[in-house]
Parts: sequence; C-alpha cells; structure tokens
Amino acid sequence: MAPASPVFAGKPAPTGIAPRLSYTGASRMSDALPMSPAEFEQALRAKGAYYHIHHPYHVAMYQGRATREQIQGWVANRFYYQVNIPMKDAAILANCPDREVRREWIQRLLDHDGAPGEDGGIEAWLRLGQAVGLDPDQLRSQELVLPGVRFAVDAYVNFARRASWQEAASSSLTELFAPQIHQSRLDSWPQHYPWIDPTGYEYFRTRLGQARRDVEHGLAITLQHYTTRAGQERMLEILQFKLDILWSMLDAMSMAYELNRPPYHSVTQERVWHKGIPL
Repeated sequence: MAPASPVFAGKPAPTGIAPRLSYTGASRMSDALPMSPAEFEQALRAKGAYYHIHHPYHVAMYQGRATREQIQGWVANRFYYQVNIPMKDAAILANCPDREVRREWIQRLLDHDGAPGEDGGIEAWLRLGQAVGLDPDQLRSQELVLPGVRFAVDAYVNFARRASWQEAASSSLTELFAPQIHQSRLDSWPQHYPWIDPTGYEYFRTRLGQARRDVEHGLAITLQHYTTRAGQERMLEILQFKLDILWSMLDAMSMAYELNRPPYHSVTQERVWHKGIPL
C-alpha cells in the first residue's frame, strides 16, 4: 500500500484557526482579546493542514506515481519560484528600517544567490534540473514556466514590495512546514526514481537546516509584531495567501502534466504563452 501524505498522516486536520479576514481588514472578531503568543503560534502552525505537501501532485511525487515528465515539469516551474525568492527578500530589506533585522535577513539572499566563491540555492536547483534530465540553459530561459505559476509567484513578489516589511517577512512562515516536505523528498525520491542523479538532492539537504533557522527568525518577528486580535487575524490571512500561492502553482502543473491540459491545449500543442514581460 502506498504511504500516506507524510504530514498529519492518520490524524484529523488541525482546528482552531481564527476567522478569515477580509481584504478591508474587517472581522467580526477584531474587537476580541488577542491570542497569547502560544495560542497565536498554535494557530499559525495549524495552517499546515493547507500546506502544499497535501496537494495531489506532491502526494503523487512522494508515493512514486509521478512520471518523468511530471517531475521535470515540477522542477522547471519551481525554478521560477527559486529565482524570485531573492527578489522577495530584497524587497523586504528595502522596506525595513531596522538594521539588526536587515543584518539577519540578508542571509536569505546569500542562501539563494550565493556569495563570491560559494554557490547558493539557485545553482543547487540548476543541478537538480540536470539530475532530472533538464538542460540548465532551458531552465534559465524560463520557457517551460506555465502562466499560472508565473502569476502566482509574481503575486508573491508584488505583495512583498507593497506590504509592510513585517507583513512580508511574516508571509515567509510557510517555512514552518518546509523541513517536512524537503525530508519527504529525500526519503522517497531515491527509492521511487532511481533515474534521478543523487547529486541533485543537495538543495533539499541544505534547506533542511536553513529553513529551521529562518523559521526561528520569522516567527520571532511575527509573534512580536502582531499583538492585537485584528493584527493576528490579518497575519493568519497573509499566511493563507502564501499557502494559496504554493497550492495554485501545483494546480497549474496538475492541469498541464497530469490532465494534459496545458494553456491553449484545445487550439495548439505549441507553448505559445508569454515568457515574461519586463515592466
């Protein structure tokens, strides 16, 4: 029997999540007493029930049911997310007047962009692409990036540019759940996909430690900043927004690579969608 999704397997989905906040900031509970830091953290962690580790596309990859094309499509499209993470973090730095926060947050840029003489996560992802049979130049060209993935990632970067630095920083707290998803790939992919070069798994191994470190910093900022009930509810909605982004990316991939319905599939087999328009 195929294993269940690695998180919350055999357990009911967490409950107790605060009511969702409208985009106007209104909420029926906005005048209620704030949650304690422990209660607020518990509510944040409960959002893990909606993390993309539970998406059918990821579950199929974890259980060994994904095809080579589906693995390659995921790697190619997630590359667009990877190269935009430093853009998101740069926006947070640009909006943050706190020098101490900037000193710590800048490590995230170095983690992905690398430093002189040291590769970062983007280079590690390119090696993952090679490990699954993709050409690095094709990844860099972003020609395989689906419009739905591009729209989702662009929405995240634009949010980071327009939001307060605290809100943008807090949106990164999907990393609360990231170690589990990286570990699930390390545990299952070598067994199910022996055709993948094991050197490609470096990115996942590295992110295990980096994500745990980043969670400590992001969680400290979040618990310190959101001290009213309305603010806490807004933060839960921001975290849901980020979860929506990650889930929507996999929805787009599922349409293209599982259901064989990529954009414009009813009128052409060519990849006619736009490849990014500089603004």
